[in-house]
Amino acid sequence: MVSISGSKKLKRQMAPQFWGIARKDKRFVITVRPGPHKKTHSVPTAVFLRDMLKIVSSLREAKTAIYSGKVKIDGVVRKSLHHAIGLMDVVELENVSDVYRMVPTEGKLLKPIKINDSEKTKKLVRVTTKTTINKGKTQIGFHDGRSTISDTKVNVGDVCLIQVPDQKILEVVKLEPGNNGLVTRGVNAGQIGKIENIEEGTFILPKRVILSLGDRKIEIPADIIMPIGKEEPIIQLK
Repeated sequence: MVSISGSKKLKRQMAPQFWGIARKDKRFVITVRPGPHKKTHSVPTAVFLRDMLKIVSSLREAKTAIYSGKVKIDGVVRKSLHHAIGLMDVVELENVSDVYRMVPTEGKLLKPIKINDSEKTKKLVRVTTKTTINKGKTQIGFHDGRSTISDTKVNVGDVCLIQVPDQKILEVVKLEPGNNGLVTRGVNAGQIGKIENIEEGTFILPKRVILSLGDRKIEIPADIIMPIGKEEPIIQLK
């Protein structure tokens, strides 16, 4: 039978820049399998350990750590080399005191930052879908593939602070003028600015946000903005 989930490897030259891998080493590198994040917006667990954190020196060592259940992502043990680690995911490693969160920074799509141990059960997720299901209940879908049934008042584009792994919604940050917004992709990735205005989408243009970054203002698609709080981010992002 053929595989229905794509290849397990990728040519190194085609790998995203933020993976931090050596381009002129072996011809292939393992890649992300279908999962919570898009292939181009995530990093496989083995590459994360070997090339981003550099706490193992080879794929063999990464396999040993992962297969023995020493890696937790959002509070759940993951035993796949190819599991996608993406935006706002929290990573814990057995026998390692540091806890990491994946955030955009310095123009890079993703970079691990160390966070306080008290924040390892908190995660920001952007609302991507909102659907009415049986008996009038509302199902909310998030950017990392998870979904929940809740009566919380949210709209697509808002951000929820949830508790992982049980997905309890702790707080909602609205996509509205006055809140701070984090740019998640593009040349301004990682920058935080004040949301000045929101332009509704048209037949040609998507919904856009006017964001104030210091002494300049930019107009960017709303789907690459995460509102993170009124004055300060509601969780650690630096």
